[in-house]
Order: sequence, then structure tokens, then C-alpha cells
Amino acid sequence: MSINNLKGLYVITDDQLSGSHLLMHVQQALTGGACLVQYRSKSGSEAAREYTARAVLELCREHRVPLLINDDAMLAAKIGADGVHLGQADGRIGAARLRLGSGAIIGVTCHASLPLAQSAQAEGASYVAFGRFFDSHTKPEAPPADLGMLREARAALEIPICAIGGITPDNAPALLEAGADMLAVIHGVFGQADVTAAAERYARLF
Repeated sequence: MSINNLKGLYVITDDQLSGSHLLMHVQQALTGGACLVQYRSKSGSEAAREYTARAVLELCREHRVPLLINDDAMLAAKIGADGVHLGQADGRIGAARLRLGSGAIIGVTCHASLPLAQSAQAEGASYVAFGRFFDSHTKPEAPPADLGMLREARAALEIPICAIGGITPDNAPALLEAGADMLAVIHGVFGQADVTAAAERYARLF
């Protein structure tokens, strides 16, 4: 997937929601239409994370969907993932680009700040992520973003925009109308009884 085609449902794994079913859940989300996967793990050993990341990458390859690693450019490079997603405290875009190559997808969390997004674009980010837009199960303390900021960002930025935070199939259309290219979802997919059907509901919006 080229940077210009970053569009659609972007699922982010969650150890607590999926537990031992993580690989099955990723498979189901891919079947349901996820176009981008981020492996995000805040638990377990380095070896366990690498093992799981490689297994997730294999699933993504089968579906021809890119895999990004959360916060860890070194792990992304080690397993040959398609890129990395960086928080504001997770290192520089340029360093990740040098490690991963010119074709890597590098996303950056920008909270609700257009200046942060403009800086990320200038430094070579592939996409920026804004949020939380709604009440979030994963990061309830995250600063809120709003539709006005999203519209302003769409007018100011040339790279794709990802929206995150409490997104449901019901509130998602407003985000797409305001300029979001991707919807990043955790609980709305992996916290549901039928992961495939949940992913399909988001994928149909595109």
C-alpha cells in the first residue's frame, strides 16, 4: 500500500482485549476488511512481542495488508514490518526513516495539535493521527480533539489523516466528512463478540 492509498479501517491490537485470541482476532479483522494493522503490545517479554509480531506479519502478508509496529522502529526493522507508529515521545521521524527505509509507513500521534501535525509532515511522516474524538476505552485521559480541528487539518495538510478515540460505526461518518482518511479502532473491533462483523461495519463506510 502506497502512502497515497492510506485509507480505510486501521485496527490496533490490544493484549487485554484479545489475550490468547490475538492472532485469531487479527485474522478476523482482516477478513472483515481492515486495510492497515498496528501491533501494539505493552506487556510480555521482548522475545514474546517479537514472536507475536512475526505471526501477525504473516497474517497481514496473506491478506496483502501493511503491518505497523507501535512505538518500536527497532522491532519493525527486525521483523521486516511495513512501518512504525510513533508517539510524541517515541523518537524522531528521521531516525525511524533511516532505520526502516524510504518506503516505510511512519505514522505520528499528534493529539489535537495542528502544529505538531505540520511538523510531522515536514519531517517526513506518512500520516498523522488525531484524537481522541470521543470517549475512549483505551486512553480515557487523552486530550479531546474536535471536528473543527479535523477540518482545519485537512485543509492544511497534504498527507493522510487518521482519526482515533471512541469511534463507532455511528459516529464515524462525521469524521470522514470532516476529512479523516483512516479510522483507527481498537475496542470497536477487538472488544466485540463478532470481530469480523464489527470490522465489516467500519469497512463499509469507505
